[in-house]
Amino acid sequence: MLPSFSYVTHHTGFWGTIKNSPNDFVVTEIEVPQPLLGVTGAESPQKSGEALPEQSSPCLQQPKRLKAAEPPAPCAQGGPGGAPRPSEHDPDRVGSDCPATPNKSQHESEPDLKPGLREERVLDSLLGNPMSELLNKFASDLKDAWDLESNAGACAREFSLGPILEKKKRADLHSAVRQKFPFLVTVTKDNEMIVKGNADYRELCQLVTEKETSDFFKFLDAKLENSTFSFEPDGHKEHRKVVHHFINRKFGKILETKTFTVTDINDQPNMSIMVRFREKSGSRKRCASVLKENQDLYTAFTLQKENLETLEAIGFLAAELGVLPSDFSYTGIKDKKAITYQPMVVKKVTPERLKEIGSKMENKGLRIHNIHSARQHLRLGQLKGNHFDLVVRDLRHHSHDSSVDLKERISEAMENVKTKGFVNYYGPQRFGQGQNVQTDEIGLALLNEEMVKAVKLFFTPEDTDDPVNNAKRYFLQTEDAKGALVMLPEFKVREKMLLRALNRYGLNPEGCTKGWLSIPHSMRIFYVHAYCSKIWNEAASYRLKIYGSKVVEGDLVFSEENGESISLSDKVHVVTAAEESANKYSISQVVLPMVGHSIKYPSNKVGQWYHERLSKDELQICKFRVCPLQLNIPGCYRPILKNVQNLSYFLESNEKGVEVEDNHLSESKVSLHISFDLDPSCYATVCLREIMKCDF
Repeated sequence: MLPSFSYVTHHTGFWGTIKNSPNDFVVTEIEVPQPLLGVTGAESPQKSGEALPEQSSPCLQQPKRLKAAEPPAPCAQGGPGGAPRPSEHDPDRVGSDCPATPNKSQHESEPDLKPGLREERVLDSLLGNPMSELLNKFASDLKDAWDLESNAGACAREFSLGPILEKKKRADLHSAVRQKFPFLVTVTKDNEMIVKGNADYRELCQLVTEKETSDFFKFLDAKLENSTFSFEPDGHKEHRKVVHHFINRKFGKILETKTFTVTDINDQPNMSIMVRFREKSGSRKRCASVLKENQDLYTAFTLQKENLETLEAIGFLAAELGVLPSDFSYTGIKDKKAITYQPMVVKKVTPERLKEIGSKMENKGLRIHNIHSARQHLRLGQLKGNHFDLVVRDLRHHSHDSSVDLKERISEAMENVKTKGFVNYYGPQRFGQGQNVQTDEIGLALLNEEMVKAVKLFFTPEDTDDPVNNAKRYFLQTEDAKGALVMLPEFKVREKMLLRALNRYGLNPEGCTKGWLSIPHSMRIFYVHAYCSKIWNEAASYRLKIYGSKVVEGDLVFSEENGESISLSDKVHVVTAAEESANKYSISQVVLPMVGHSIKYPSNKVGQWYHERLSKDELQICKFRVCPLQLNIPGCYRPILKNVQNLSYFLESNEKGVEVEDNHLSESKVSLHISFDLDPSCYATVCLREIMKCDF
C-alpha cells in the first residue's frame, strides 16, 4: 500500500489479514447534528464510511428572486450585454457575467456604466480602495474554496460591505458587484450590504460549461424583450432533460425552454436548448410562497452498500431513477471492500419513488434505509468522522519477531497508537488500489494538459473479462466510441458521457478536451486531487525521514485543533530558529501543503523536495489551473499526524463466540476485533498499518 513510507510509533507490531469478507470491514459515517442537515419527518442515522471526499456540491441557498423586465443598466466590466440595476426591494437577484458577451443572445449592446468612469475603477470609487481590496480577496477565496475538496464552510461564507445609507449608492453597488463577480450575489439587511456566493450559478456550472453559465446569467440579467439564449448543441437527451429541469425549477416563472434542431461544427444535425422570457414576466416583487414553490425536492436516505465503490453505487441508483449522478450528494467516498453505511440526499426524487426501487437495488449489493424528506442536500465535510468495526484474521508474529507472546505484541501496538497517533497518509483507495492505471496517473496527465493520454489512461482495462473492461479494450483497439458506448452497462455514467463526446468530436486533443468537459466538474477534479494526494504522501514520508518527530525551522505549523484538512483561510505559520530552540511546537501541529497555486511551502529541505518532485513530473511551471477543463487547484494544508478516538479491541477464538483470555496465543487461532473513530479524510487502513506495522 505505502511501501517504504514512515511510521510515527516504534513497536514491533504483528501480521494479519483484513477484508477477508465485507463483514470484516464495517464503516459507519458519524453525522453532524440533524438540525444542520435540514432533514424533516424522520430521525437521521448516527454513523457511516471511510472518508475520501471528492464531491464538490453547490452551495445551499434559496432560489434567487427575479425582477420583471426593465431597461438595461450599466455594466461594471464594460463591453456589451446589459444588466438592470436591482431594486431596493429585490436585493437577492442572481448575478450575471459581464466580461463575455452571450453570443447566443439576439441583443448584445448596452450603454457605458457611467460617463467617464472606467470599469476597473467602479468598486474603488464606490467602496474606497481598502474595502474594495477586501471584497476582491473574499471573492478570490470563495472561488478557491469552491474547488477545495474538504472546505465544508465555503457555502456559508458572507462578507459585509458595511452600512450603505444612500439608496442610489446601494443600487450602484448591487450592480457593480454582480457585474464584476458573476458568481456573487448581494443582499441588503437594514441598510447593511452582504455579499455571498451565488448558488444557482455554481449549480448550473455542474451541468454546462462555465462560459455557458456566464452567458446565461448575462442574458437573464439583461431582461431584454423578445431576446433568446441557446445552449451548446447537446445530443444527450437525458442531460438536456436535466438542464430543462434546472431552468424551469429555478426560473420557470419568467423563462420557458424548448429543444430545437441545429447543425453542429461537423455540419451534422443535433439538438440544442433555447431559453426565452415568458410573455408575462410577473410581478417585480416575488412573495415567499413563490420561493417555496421553487425550492428543490430533496429526499434523504441511508445507503448501505457491500463490495461496491460509492460512485458505482450512485451510478446504479441514477440509472434506475432516471437522474444524473450529480443529483446525489454525500460527504465522502467509502471503501469498496466493506459494508458501509452513509447518509445521502438525492434531488428531484420523491421518497415514494425511492422506496419503489429498493428491492431492485438489493440485487446489486445496495440497501436503502431511513427514507425521508429533506430541506437541502449534503455538503462535503458535513460529518464528524467515521466509525470502524474491523476484524483482523490469521494473526501471527512478523517473520523477524522472536517473541512468543502475541497478545503482548497486540496490546503494545494498541496502546502506542492510542497515545501517539499515526501518520496521516491518504489510503490506497484514493488511487484505485490494484488497478492497472491509478487515478493519480490520470490526474498528472490532466495537469500537463495531455488530454488524449488522459482519455486513454481512463479507458485502460483491467485484466478481467467483463462487459465494462471488454468495452474499454474494444475502444482502445478500434477508437470506435459509438461501438464501445453500446457495449457499456448503463450505470457506467462517466464512461458513457465521455464516449458520447468522443463520438461527436473525435479522439484528438480538442475532442478529448470536450470529452472531459462533458463529465461533471467534481469528477474531473477527482483525478487531479488524487495526484496531489500522492505528492502529499511522499512529502510526509520524506519529512519524517529527515527530521523525525522534531519540529524544525522552516516547518509549517497550525496552532489550533482542526478535525479536517486545513483550508487556505486559516493561518499557517513558518517555524523560526528561535521557536525550534525553544521547542515551542509539537509534531502534531506540523502541516504539509497539498500542492496548488495558493499555498506556501516549508522553507527547509522539505520545500526544496516539493519543487524537485514537481519538476520530475514536468510540473515545475504548473500554475495548478487547467484552463481548458475549468479546473482550479488552490491547494490546502493537511496535518502530518492524526489521533484515533474511542479505540477498543478484543481477541476471539476461531470457534465462534469464544473470547480469548489466556496470556499466550497460538498463531492463526484467533481473530482481533477492533473498533475506533477517525476524523474526516482519515483512513482506517492507514491506522491499521501503523498498529500492525505491515502494508496491505
